Amino acid sequence: MLSLAALQTALEATWPPAARHTCGPFTLREGQGGGKRVSAATLEGSATQAQIDAAEQAMQTLGQTPLFMIRAQPELDQALEARGYALVDPTLFYAAPIHDAAEVPRPVSLLSCWPPLAIQRQLWADAGVGPARLAVMARASAPRNAFIARFQNRAAGVGFAALHNGIAMLHALEVDPGFRRQGVARYMVRGIADWARGQGAEWFALAVTERNMAARALYSALNMTEAGRYHYRQKPEDRP
Repeated sequence: MLSLAALQTALEATWPPAARHTCGPFTLREGQGGGKRVSAATLEGSATQAQIDAAEQAMQTLGQTPLFMIRAQPELDQALEARGYALVDPTLFYAAPIHDAAEVPRPVSLLSCWPPLAIQRQLWADAGVGPARLAVMARASAPRNAFIARFQNRAAGVGFAALHNGIAMLHALEVDPGFRRQGVARYMVRGIADWARGQGAEWFALAVTERNMAARALYSALNMTEAGRYHYRQKPEDRP
């Protein structure tokens, strides 16, 4: 079975921060605008109040708003809640054995290339995935690839995937609004998993926010199952 620790490690390797720093029992990440996953601090073991203070100060010194990723750590969760941190973006891992997820993507044509083409960058930009997140992709473990789906002879969607220790992680899947509810996302997920199978992946996985019910329904329909969860803590006055 695929462990939660393996998923967390694969997530970090396939969507990495610009830099990591150690602050006592915390690992701090420099995201450089790449989003919460690459900007949050994580804790190994336990932390005192003074060590939490130090992590907060160190993140501020890096020019970042203090942000913590909580991974089944109730003591840290309670300590941050007591400091006024709000729970943000509960997130679920979904995973499946690669042979259960992979399929040749017909009738959608799925092309792959690295680095991304201008049309891929534009589709991502239209969905709010800008240069900072493209920089995250460029730092990801190899093999990695960017994908573009063509449907009805038009560019219909984009996605990114990378592998680490036999786990293929899907990121930044975006379907053009004009092609939603037409099966494009389903074929893209299957096709990207098929590429990953060709790269030697044994598992196919992704992370999705708990509130994204449409995406969760899709992944469940593709025989992917919930395999773990995490969330963030951030002070309300610091949230965008």
